[in-house]
Amino acid sequence: MTAVFSHGRLRLYLLKLLDDGPKHGYELIRLLEDRFLGLYAPSAGTIYPRLQRLEVEGLVSHTAAGGRKVYEITDAGRAELRQRADELATLESDITASVEDLSALAGEIRTEVRGSVRDLKRELREAARQTRQARWAPPPPTTRPTSNGGPRPTAESPLLAEFDQRLAAFTVEVGALVRAGRLTDTQLRTAIRLLDGALDGLRRLLR
Repeated sequence: MTAVFSHGRLRLYLLKLLDDGPKHGYELIRLLEDRFLGLYAPSAGTIYPRLQRLEVEGLVSHTAAGGRKVYEITDAGRAELRQRADELATLESDITASVEDLSALAGEIRTEVRGSVRDLKRELREAARQTRQARWAPPPPTTRPTSNGGPRPTAESPLLAEFDQRLAAFTVEVGALVRAGRLTDTQLRTAIRLLDGALDGLRRLLR
């Protein structure tokens, strides 16, 4: 859970979201994800226990609709929102600042990954160029079968070996960057999305 929701503040924000109208749990998760521009999304294991606690305290109630529990704020819940209006305003301000920080971090990670991907693309293009040239080169001499009828020895392509080394170095460098930053779960999810995007770009390049 993002630090901005420490000390029971997520509970207060759930009341705020329900004050806008009844919602089921996954609607609340989606609204929170939208509020954080997709950079943070609480798990169901984070949301539902808090909703149950709010219901025990009489601040929300639920009805069943379409196999889902739809939660609605009670009068007691609205009274708590009024009593904590200043705290809610501070929370909204903190969320805005947190979103800005997460966006900046995502931009830094995106820049790092994009630069590494550019280097990898350049190396792949060079490897492809050299491979095309090699197709037109005369074949290298081969060894004859051994006296005992064994197979001819074959050599691994040096370009393929170099590609494997570069790919391994890229993986190690990205892993080191992520671990050195001691990223939160939200930031790691952002890094994973960026790597997925880089992989899609490479797939398009190699089609």
